[in-house]
Order: sequence, then C-alpha cells, then structure tokens
Amino acid sequence: MRYSLKQVQVFLKVAHYENISKAARDLAMSQSAVSSALSDFERHYDIWLFDRNGKKLQLNGLGRALRPQAQALYEQAQAFEQQLQQQNTVPALRVGATLTIGNYLAVGIMAQYMRQHAAAQVQLHVANTASIGEQVRNFELDVGLIEGELQSPDLKVIPWLDDELVVFCSPTHPLAKRRSMSDKDLLAAAWILRESGSGTRQTFDRAMTGLLSQLNISLELEHTEAIKRAVEADLGISCLSRVALKEAFARGSLIPLKVPQRDLRRRFYFILHRQKYLSSAIESWMALCNKEQG
Repeated sequence: MRYSLKQVQVFLKVAHYENISKAARDLAMSQSAVSSALSDFERHYDIWLFDRNGKKLQLNGLGRALRPQAQALYEQAQAFEQQLQQQNTVPALRVGATLTIGNYLAVGIMAQYMRQHAAAQVQLHVANTASIGEQVRNFELDVGLIEGELQSPDLKVIPWLDDELVVFCSPTHPLAKRRSMSDKDLLAAAWILRESGSGTRQTFDRAMTGLLSQLNISLELEHTEAIKRAVEADLGISCLSRVALKEAFARGSLIPLKVPQRDLRRRFYFILHRQKYLSSAIESWMALCNKEQG
C-alpha cells in the first residue's frame, strides 16, 4: 500500500470541512502538515480529490465517490486496533433522532445503553428528518432514528416501530365533545402544525390529501412541546405522534379527536449510510432500540 491511515484520516477531515485550517485544528496538526499529507496522498496515485480555487477546496466527483469507502476503511481500522489492544470498551457513538423520537424515546434508550456500557460516549443530536438524513449522508452521524420517509441511494432505511398521529384539541375547544370529525370540521379548524421537512408534517400532509391546500394553517412551529402549549391555550388544533401526547391525554390537558376517514398511521425508521462500518456500538444501540418493539 502506498497510503497511510493518517493520510486517509486527513482526507476525511478535509472532505468534511473543505478547509485546511479547520481540518488541521481538528486533527491537532499544523496546516502545512495537513496540506503535505493530502498532497502526498493525491500525488502517489496521480489524482485530484478536490477542486482548488485559490485557498478554497471543494470535494470533486472522484473525492465524493471515494469518501464512503475511506470512511468505512478508517472506522474498521480503528475497531481492529481496539481488538489488538484487547480493549473491551464500546466505541463512541453519534446518534441523530427526529424531535418526537429524540424527546420521547431516544433518551430512555440512551440511559439503558449507558448502563450497559458504563464508559460509553454517546452524542444525541435532535433535528428534523431532512437534517438527520443529511448528516448521516455526510458521516456526521453514525445512525439516525427518523419518523419520515427518505429516499436516497446513499442511505439504508430500515423499518423500526409502528406509530400513528393523533388530531387533538384542548378540553375547552368547541370540538372537544365531538364523537368524530368530518372533513368539513377539518377545513373549518385553525391548525398549528410542525414545519415542512419534519416527518410528522410529511405524514400529516399525506393523510390530508385533497384537503391540504384548503386547510387554515395558522401557525407552524418546530417543537412539539410548543405546539402542545399553543393548543392548550386554545390557539387551534393540531396533529402529533401518540407517543408525544400520551401523558397529556392521561392528565386530560389535551383531548384526542377521532378522524376515521384519514389514515394517520406511519413508521419510525433507522437510517445508515450504505458504506458505514457497523461498529459494536451501532449494533448494540440498534439492538436496544429493537427491544422497544417487544
């Protein structure tokens, strides 16, 4: 081999930042050392991995094609070194979760994971489905837990849990005593919804096919708790995951509304980059997640 793992690491960091100085700072190396390692790597194989415009770097087509393989190679090398050193520690784990999953499921799973692996390092990043998908594609996250459907040739999308959305209102709302809501009721209501790009909004929009363009959407908010508070204040009605509403329904601060003519079922999914090396940390995390199905 005419390359070193350090050169692979440098390539990955520069690909991530598309900036030599930021990569050098992350690697605790000098800028000249990073530039030299990258130049040697390219020169050995007579290739260019980046388009250069002065000091600006941009990953080119070849660089984008090689990056997933380089990422998998580097992570396998790290796992191999741990085995050689007979370390039984679980590698660090970067998990991304959408808001519903992150706020109502992932924290409990993380607590179990850290009880099983006392020295484990876990980062949990919460964002909407589109953002989590992008970060998994860029290897910024090891695994994603999402509530929306994604289509990308770079990602494996694996079904996880069944879920459903529920339309709800406050106990003092005029609709609270309705046995069932008609499409006419849906059109007359003021709605408080999640933002576009969220999995919850994706499911809601699909369920409201034929009515969507006529709905009165008065507020769009990025946080489920903010939506629940707004509905409790009688600013409108909404639609969120049953997982996020369980406690509010139990104490009676929010009331579920039946909409039998609309299909509000959906699934939660794991997402992984197709070239991602499945470390023991990822496998352990997914095994704990799957216990949620039991």
